[in-house]
Amino acid sequence: MGEAVWPAAVAVATGLLACGMTRVLIPILARREILDHPNERSSHLVPTPRGGGIALFGAVLLSWLLLARIGSAPSGVFGIALGAILLAAVSWIDDLRGLSPAARLLVQSAAVAIGVSALPELPDFLYLGAIGLVWIWWINLFNFMDGIDGLAGSEAAAIGAGLLMFATVGAGADPALRALAAAVTGAAVGFLVWNWSPARIFLGDVGSVPLGYILGFLLLDRAVRGHWKIALILPLYFLADATITLTRRLLRGERIWLAHREHFYQLAVRRGLGHAAVVRRVIAADLILIGCGWAAENGWGATSLGLSAATVAILLAMLARGS
Repeated sequence: MGEAVWPAAVAVATGLLACGMTRVLIPILARREILDHPNERSSHLVPTPRGGGIALFGAVLLSWLLLARIGSAPSGVFGIALGAILLAAVSWIDDLRGLSPAARLLVQSAAVAIGVSALPELPDFLYLGAIGLVWIWWINLFNFMDGIDGLAGSEAAAIGAGLLMFATVGAGADPALRALAAAVTGAAVGFLVWNWSPARIFLGDVGSVPLGYILGFLLLDRAVRGHWKIALILPLYFLADATITLTRRLLRGERIWLAHREHFYQLAVRRGLGHAAVVRRVIAADLILIGCGWAAENGWGATSLGLSAATVAILLAMLARGS
């Protein structure tokens, strides 16, 4: 492994690249009428360009590949890049003309199979299968949670920042993880400049699907290395909101792969909270989760897990109540 790079430099460079690329994409997508039109299941009011994830995902990918090339990131990143590009290509087709759930799931399974090979050595086939299923579920739930301005980008920034803190201070010091997490954090913040409410552009599936894949890799890599607590705590709000909502719909016999407006964050918007107000509440909870994740891996496991669960439960209750 080569010399460690400055994470701040990585974050700033990747953030500027993502911000600039997003700004360029907005008029291009608008001219080509690649727009997300409001409907009864959406939470926006005007047609908005979608596909901005090309910039966010592209900035992260370029940064990761450069880091791997200079030896500041593991060589397994090349496999993750391949899987992410595959997902982005198919998701772009899905954005333009739609694909069946079976086709999307098949491609996701292939990308996850590629990605699993980049994780540390795993003990047996059953464990590999469980990792794969968790990864596929995370990719899809991250896509489901990309439903209001700034939410998915803020969550990506929070997870990246939490992993960056963990890799910098305390038991999880890891120069390679610092660099990778800094790139994700910077790119997410750069994209949020244009995606914060009122959004000028949306991620689209071309952004949310590969971004979920990349974040899944970072979290699962920590988990299989023994740091499962931070891998659980950092994305806990997204995990809870999506899993509870989809379980309810499944029990009612609904087709869970269809778009809807029943997530807790969507209920909050429907009941009077603006997009920015919802996301600010999520960010506040995420800041607590970042602290809990770090503390859990540095000697405060049970206490931090309990506080994390309480934080998410309070957030869900607040969102369900709305204004």
